Parts: sequence; C-alpha cells; structure tokens
Amino acid sequence: MELNPVLVAFVILGILLAAGHALRVRSGPLQRYFIPASLIAGLLGLLLGKDVLGQGASLLGLSALSGGLYSEDVLQVMTGITDISITLIFAALFLGKPIPRLKKMWNQAGPHLSYGMTIGWGQYVLGLLLFLLILGPLFDISPLAGALIEISLQGGTGTAAGLRSTFESLGFPEGVDIAMGLSASSIILGLVTGVLFVNYTVRKGYTSHAKKAEDRTQAEKEGRFEEEHIPAAEKTTRAEAMDSLTANLVAVFLAIGAGMLLQQSLVWLEQVTWGSAYEVYIVKHIPLFPLALVGGVLVQWVYGRFLPFPLIDRGMMLRIQGVALDLMIVSAIVSISLSQIGQHIFVFLILLLFGLGWNWFGIFVIAKKMMPDHWAERSALEYGQSTAMTTTGLLLLQMVDPEKKTPAFDSFGYKQVIFEPFLGGGLFTAASMPLIAAFGPVPVLISAALLMVIWGALGIFYFGKGSGASRPDA
Repeated sequence: MELNPVLVAFVILGILLAAGHALRVRSGPLQRYFIPASLIAGLLGLLLGKDVLGQGASLLGLSALSGGLYSEDVLQVMTGITDISITLIFAALFLGKPIPRLKKMWNQAGPHLSYGMTIGWGQYVLGLLLFLLILGPLFDISPLAGALIEISLQGGTGTAAGLRSTFESLGFPEGVDIAMGLSASSIILGLVTGVLFVNYTVRKGYTSHAKKAEDRTQAEKEGRFEEEHIPAAEKTTRAEAMDSLTANLVAVFLAIGAGMLLQQSLVWLEQVTWGSAYEVYIVKHIPLFPLALVGGVLVQWVYGRFLPFPLIDRGMMLRIQGVALDLMIVSAIVSISLSQIGQHIFVFLILLLFGLGWNWFGIFVIAKKMMPDHWAERSALEYGQSTAMTTTGLLLLQMVDPEKKTPAFDSFGYKQVIFEPFLGGGLFTAASMPLIAAFGPVPVLISAALLMVIWGALGIFYFGKGSGASRPDA
C-alpha cells in the first residue's frame, strides 16, 4: 500500500524534532551555544538527504540509499510546508492585539525598513560593480550576473527558482544554477555565522533578555519549565461550540484567504495592464506571506470593530506561530539542495564571499547606526533575511528573544509589508534582470546606488539619531 507523502513528511519532521530535542537535552555544548532543537533537527535531516547520505551511499555502491532517505514526493511536501509555515507566521502577526497607529508602525518599522533597503540596494550595487570590474572582464559572463547577489541572498531559493523562465528567456540559463547554489550555500553559511553572531552578542552583553550560558538554570539550558503547569494560552470559546484553537486557526486562515485574494487581484491587474502590453510580469513573483500579513491586519480590524466579545487570543497566536516556526526551520533545511552550484565555480565563490561580506559589514557597522535600540536582536533578524531565508532570521531571533520581549519581531513584521513588494522577491527583484537587459548594467547601478544612499541617510540621520523606534512614545 502506498503511503501518503504528506503524512510521511510530518512523521519525518516529528522524528527529527524528537531527535533534535533529545540531543539538545543531553549535550552541554548545544545548550551553551543556544542551538535550538529545530536547527539540530534540520541539520540531521539534511545529512540524511540525497546530497550527503545519498552521495556517500553512491560512493560505497549502496544504490538503495543513493537518493537519501526521502523520496522526491516527500521533499516536495517539505518545500510546501516551509511556504505554508512562513505564511502562517506572518498571517498571525497582528491577530489578537490592537492595530497600532500608522505613525507608530512607521516609527517601529522605519529602522528595519531603512536597513533592509540599504542592504538590498547595496547588494545590487556590489553585484553590478563586481560584474563591471571582475566577472565581465575575466569570466565573460552575462551582465545579468550583477543581479544574482540580491536575487539569491535577499530573495532566496524560492525567488531564484521562480525566476527560472526569466533567466532562460534572457539567454542566461546557467544563472539559475548559480543562483540556486548561492541561495543554498548562503543558507548554510548564514545559519553557521548567524549562530556565531548570536553567541557573540550574548556573551558581550549586547542582548536585552538572553542570558549567558553560565547564568541560566539547568531547566533553562534544557529548554523546559520548572513549574508544574504553564498555561499556553487563554481559552476563548467553549469546547461544545468550537475549540479555542480551532477558533484562532479560523482567524489565521481568513487572514491567509484575504492575502490570497489580494495577491490574485494584483496578478489580474498586472495581466490586463503592463503584463500583456510589455510581456513583463512582476507581481506574480511576490510571495504570499507579506500579503497574508496585510490580510491579518484586515481580519484584526474587522474583529476589533464588529465583534463585541473575545474570540482571538494573543497567547494562542504565539503558540500557532511557534509550531509553524519549528516546522518551517526543519523543513526548510531538509529541503535545501547542495548540488546546484553549476559549472561557474569562480563566479559563484566571488559572488558568495562578497555578498556575505557586505551582510557582515551591515550588521556590525550599518545596523548599529540605524538600529541602536535592541541592535543585536534586530540585526539577527535582518542578517537572516539578507542571507537567503527569512526563516534564518526568525530562528536567530528565537535564540536571543524567544519570548518576543523586544520590539524586533513586530517591527520586522511591519517592515515586511513595505519591503517585500519591492526587494527580496518583490517587484524590483523580478524586474532587475529585464531592466539590466534593456538598459545595461550602468544605469541600473546608478539607480541602485542612489536609492542605497537615500535609504542609508534616512536610517542613519533620522532613525539612528533617536527619531522613531528608539523614542519612548514609539
């Protein structure tokens, strides 16, 4: 009898999470360096896949294990779980709490938005300069390579894969392999270097709530509560009518539905306007999760305006987000492909090293000037997003601010509403290669540099000087 690949995928996730938690409980170094069970589980799962176990088995002549322990159907489900989980997280971001005023949202999101835009546009500047000075003259590669750092590191594997037809239609099909390799490699390196960054900031005392390893109790090190009963959330409905978890999930699903409706409306608008006129399709590459966040705002507004009784509980929403985050981290790491670097190894290495170097310069130099309030927590989030996965940023924040006591998580969520439609898989990310092909690398370089300077100045001289999120009334 054929097994359902969806159920198989969840069984594997359960086994990996159980193994990861067991290893963490019994390992002092894993506790000391704040390594969460989900990250351990994901790395275990990656080792059991086709690119590690499968390659080793092939070398030993064990053909039965040449594909690793997962079938292609299961890996496809894992990829789907990643996309669903991040959508759940952002759909629930505003549910269960009052919608802040626009001024407060801007004040909180501004530092993150300024930083994200500076790093994102800077990735284009860096990539195009590398093409003009090194990649083009030495390796005779397409000028479209100048867009690969932002597409791969800020956009991630989903964006790189989604732009396959664009790569091919513009005569740069090998760009897909380079982009996917950059994304996969930067995810792994981003996780490793991100964990190092977290431990550095905790030990230096830069974090607000994360304790040093030596200051934590044994129960805290093992990731458990010492109390006999810890309420997870408040019940809002009686079980004979509808379970409280069901009621809160309904709100999340409605938020996602509203996001889907908005997404399809934008795709239709593009289809009947510039898309059909110029054969340039941009909106369809925007991921669902930032639009699901907008859907959550709409659902929360309707709920707060028209329902006179409590139905959505913030504690329950945090639990839903927590489950989704754990599943997302494991499934995202397990589904990484390590074999898609392609034949342009030197181009790949140059883009990867310079791209990660720019991100490191960002968190240690630029971030301190733009986000002085809770710098370490905010930087962890931004570093994760700028190294191929928002998931990585959420994981790093989970390590330094697991209870979301700093404004970093909410501020980052506000930022995504404005940031994602443009960079990191948004409008300009999708349009960048057609623009380079149409106008050449130099005009795009000049435009990106101008925007980088504008956003950088706003972040440093407005938000970095105490205006916005660092103000007491923000």
